[in-house]
Amino acid sequence: MFIQTEATPNPATLKFLPGRAVLEGSTADFPDAEAATRSPLAERLFEVAGVSGVFLGSDFITVTKQQDSDWQLMKPAILGVIMEHFTAGRPTLLDAPDAADEEVNVDEDPIVVQIKDLIDTRVRPAVAMDGGDIIFHRFEDGVVYLQMQGACSGCPSSSATLKVGIENMLRHYIPEVTEVRPVT
Repeated sequence: MFIQTEATPNPATLKFLPGRAVLEGSTADFPDAEAATRSPLAERLFEVAGVSGVFLGSDFITVTKQQDSDWQLMKPAILGVIMEHFTAGRPTLLDAPDAADEEVNVDEDPIVVQIKDLIDTRVRPAVAMDGGDIIFHRFEDGVVYLQMQGACSGCPSSSATLKVGIENMLRHYIPEVTEVRPVT
């Protein structure tokens, strides 16, 4: 098994590509070891000294390190955990994500439907290329509230991505949108 590693715009996060599906149709964010109990892979990655966050995407894993940790020391252990996990055929998640979060509400505001569609088709693929994800929280009084996950959470360029990239695009297509704000 060959695992590729890619840098992300966030210097504290590396993207690992195992060459196979990690999660199909969803993502999972584990900002700390306590949150990782539903993922055997994430739990094992948190056992590596210096790991402070794990994000699972469709075909990638992003790992965030503590500020004082060194990738040169951590990377071999992380690669070993990922390789052992997949060669042993272990599940990535013990339970499925909550489907209620993904359901489309037929009574949903048409503006919210447009916002979600633009995020899903234009923003999410670009953010995934950088090892992260973006989650829509709500639209209220012209303001879109979004949460960055994975490599994008805490990235020095995430505020520029939200303000310059996503906000300008949403305002262009949906005049009712006046601002985009992060949710932490």
